[in-house]
Amino acid sequence: MELPMLFGLISLVLLLAGLMLLWRSRFQARAEAVALRLVKDQEEVDQGKLGRIEKEKLRAGISLPFWLAAVLLFGWLCLLFVVFELGGFRLLLAVSFGSLLTARLYLSFRYRWRVKKMVSQLPQMLEHMIRSTQSGRTLGDALLLAMDVAPHPLRQGMGRSRRFIERGGRLGDAMDSFAELYEQQEFRLLALGVRVNQRYGGSATELLQNLIILIREREKASSQLRAMTGETRISALVLGGMPLAMAAYIFISNPGFLMGLWLDPAGKLILLGALLFQVVGSLFLWRMLRSI
Repeated sequence: MELPMLFGLISLVLLLAGLMLLWRSRFQARAEAVALRLVKDQEEVDQGKLGRIEKEKLRAGISLPFWLAAVLLFGWLCLLFVVFELGGFRLLLAVSFGSLLTARLYLSFRYRWRVKKMVSQLPQMLEHMIRSTQSGRTLGDALLLAMDVAPHPLRQGMGRSRRFIERGGRLGDAMDSFAELYEQQEFRLLALGVRVNQRYGGSATELLQNLIILIREREKASSQLRAMTGETRISALVLGGMPLAMAAYIFISNPGFLMGLWLDPAGKLILLGALLFQVVGSLFLWRMLRSI
């Protein structure tokens, strides 16, 4: 055999070997990507491994695409730049703090609204699960079917748990993570009941019926408490809003009075102290209202 032909055969063999190694490496890379995606989804269900911002977004039900988040961030930075050029560093700090506080309050409001809505929708979902279990389905199948027909926002809130279950995760772990994410007693009771039923067995229908009764009794007691404490809540709102209303009235009727105080060093301290006391008092009243 001539030397060029030998080299050609060796090159052909090496080429085929390289193609085989390339195919195996790409197949292994795809398998590793799938495994990493499954691990990521499993870790995502674990509430303790979520970042603070991601947790707040999930609880508030906010899902922004990357381009929209980038546009909002760019717009906010442009606004801060304009504020800095117009008012200096102090105004920049005030606007930055105010915008962050507004965003935090908005997330908290959406979270509380979604949780209240989800709890009110939970009995309807549990009744659907009861009908499914009575027709012969298992508790896991009944739960997945009830998630499909659940109204918004309960269906959206349970979407992560559903994906985890469909990928082979345990039903009890998914419900525990859902309950810990939203930090609501009704969800913890549901997760506990599902875990006990999965581990020790028992009547799933009776468990769900008792949970429905418990949720409705809690809603009834909460409505009665709000009716009994309505006068207290109105008084707190009046006490919190009266100083602001008085300041607005004085500024509209006699703006020179407040401007004179602001231009005077001692008056400026008085106004800043009054604002500080107003903020602290409003926070105390807000905490009192949350406790009832």
